[in-house]
Amino acid sequence: MDNSKIIDQFLDNYWLSSGASKNTLSAYKSDLNLFSNWLEKSLLNIDETNINNYFEYRQSKSISSSTQARILTCLRIFYQYLVNSKLIDKNPTAKLHHPKQRQKLPVFLNISEVEKLLDSPDKKTIFGMRDRAMLELLYSCGLRVSELINLNYHNININEEYIRIHGKGNKERVLPMGEIAMDYLSRYEKNARPYLLKSKQTDGYFLTNRGTSMSRQNFFYIIKAYATKAGIDKPLSPHTLRHAFATHLVQQGADLRSVQLMLGHSDISTTQIYTHIQNTQLKSQHSKHHPRG
Repeated sequence: MDNSKIIDQFLDNYWLSSGASKNTLSAYKSDLNLFSNWLEKSLLNIDETNINNYFEYRQSKSISSSTQARILTCLRIFYQYLVNSKLIDKNPTAKLHHPKQRQKLPVFLNISEVEKLLDSPDKKTIFGMRDRAMLELLYSCGLRVSELINLNYHNININEEYIRIHGKGNKERVLPMGEIAMDYLSRYEKNARPYLLKSKQTDGYFLTNRGTSMSRQNFFYIIKAYATKAGIDKPLSPHTLRHAFATHLVQQGADLRSVQLMLGHSDISTTQIYTHIQNTQLKSQHSKHHPRG
C-alpha cells in the first residue's frame, strides 16, 4: 500500500470518528505529506529514530514550538490508527513529548478600536451592509471565522434573538445576539441579501457578489481592508474580533465559565488566556500611571 493511500484512509477514518474540522484535516494532510516526502520510504516501516530525525530536520527550518506540537499530535494519532488497524505493531511516537510552548497572548483590540473597525463599512451600499452585519455578529457572539462563513439562513432567528452554531467537532451551541447586531442583520436580510442572491437558491447566509457563500480568504481580505481604513496598525485577522469579544467580557466582569461556553472551548484552560490579557493590561497601566510603577 503506498503512502498516499494510507494517508487518505487515515483521514477518512479520523473524520468519521472525530468529526474534525476541514481546517484540522487539511493541516494533518499537509503534515503527513511533508513527512512522507521527507521519509522517502513506507510510512509503515519506521521507528522512533526516524521520528526524532524528522523533528531535528524540521527544527533546522526554525518551525515554532506550536507547529512542532501539532505535527507530533498528528503523527501520534496517525500511528495509533495504524496500530489499531493492525498495519504496524507499535506506535513509534509513544515515548515522544510535546515541546514546551511559551504562552503567546493574542492580538486584541480595545473598545475604541473595535468601534472604529465596525464603523468602517459604508452602510449605504450592498456590500457595506453585508460587511457591517458580519463584523457586528463576529464581535457580538465571539464566533470563529469558520462558524461565521458557514452560517446557514436557518441558523439565525432574529425574532427569538439567538443564533445556532455548529463549532469544532460539530458541537452545537446556542448564543444570544446583541440588539445592535440584530439590527444590522435585519438590514442585511432586507436590503442586501436578496440582491446578492440574484434569484439563486442557497441556504448560505453571508453571500458574495456571485451569490455564493463567503470564503475564509475573502473575508480575511475584507477585514484587513477595513482595519487599514480605520487606521488600526495591528496584525489583524477575523479571529481578532473573537479575542476582543472574550477580552471585553472578562474586563466587564463576566465569569470565565460563561465565556468558555460562549466561545465553545472544550477546556476552560483555553479560556483562561483572557484573564492573562487582563492582568497584562493592569500591569501596564500600573507601570505607566503609578508614581512608583
